[in-house]
Amino acid sequence: MADSQPIHPTRPVQSTRPTQPVQPTQAVQPAPRAQPRQPVQPSWPTQPIRPTQATQPAQPTQPAQPIPVDLDLRLVRYFTVVAEHRHFGRAATALHITQPSLSRQVQRLERELGARLLDRTPQGTRLTEAGEAFLPEAEALLRAAAQAAVRARAAAQPHRITVGYTSGIIVTPAVRAVRHRHPDAEVQATHLSWDDVHHALLDRRVDAVVTRLPFRTERLRVTVLYDEPRVLIVPLDHRLAGKESVTLDDIADEPLPRTADPVRSAFWRFEPRPDGRPAPDGPLIEAVEDKFELVASGESLAVAAQSVGRILRPDLTMVPLTGVEPSHVVVATRADDRSRLVTAFRKAAKEHLTPDA
Repeated sequence: MADSQPIHPTRPVQSTRPTQPVQPTQAVQPAPRAQPRQPVQPSWPTQPIRPTQATQPAQPTQPAQPIPVDLDLRLVRYFTVVAEHRHFGRAATALHITQPSLSRQVQRLERELGARLLDRTPQGTRLTEAGEAFLPEAEALLRAAAQAAVRARAAAQPHRITVGYTSGIIVTPAVRAVRHRHPDAEVQATHLSWDDVHHALLDRRVDAVVTRLPFRTERLRVTVLYDEPRVLIVPLDHRLAGKESVTLDDIADEPLPRTADPVRSAFWRFEPRPDGRPAPDGPLIEAVEDKFELVASGESLAVAAQSVGRILRPDLTMVPLTGVEPSHVVVATRADDRSRLVTAFRKAAKEHLTPDA
């Protein structure tokens, strides 16, 4: 065992903190009410925080300023007709202008718009992407312009109606009846080509049309007035001339004229035939008079309504055609037009334009 050291009395531990003399106990004072804490101020200078560009509140979008273009509505209509026919030649025929003139007018419209609208192809004409976008707007523009013109005319001429009719149709008795019943009204009649019926009504160039089916009837109110037999038109020296009647079998191999409207063409050419065969192709025509010239020259035969056959040239004759659907003569008006004069004409047409009238 190690040698022991003598034990010394323990020394008091000295505090490292300076000591203050103990003061006599004071009476306890109530604690002061806590003061609101002041916000800690940062030790660096601050600037108001601005949101970054990404957090800026969205500003209202300003509408794009339209490009100032003074569109000629005539050129716009030319474009819509080409778009409908998909062919400059057929469109020019429908518009009664030459094809070169139509091409120039469409090019002028394209320059005004600064965009190519149509492309020519070996199969005809097709719309470009710009043309596809412009077409519905163009049609809406034409409708709006037509409606504006009609409203203006209606305000200036509240008692006016224009009646259209096609070849071989007589509307005089109905027109006279409306004039008699409404002596304050201005009642006019105007001839229309068969392919202009739908456009003329929707463009409000006419208020009613008496014509034959088939034609486009969207947005129209169509009422059949009477049925009319169809007849075959042949030259005086044709093998079928002088027969009491003929059937489709008798003309199975005979070419018949075509029209630009496939529905109308199929009706007058009986296509397809009852046995399913297509009708032999004939020349393309635009008017009834073209039919007669083709028949007289021996290029084809033709089918027409009986009343049209009565106004034949002296070198042609008609033969009744049996076993086929008759031609339907109708009165057509805009579906939403209930004006008093249109209503009066529809009534007069039923009373005065039927075979028994």
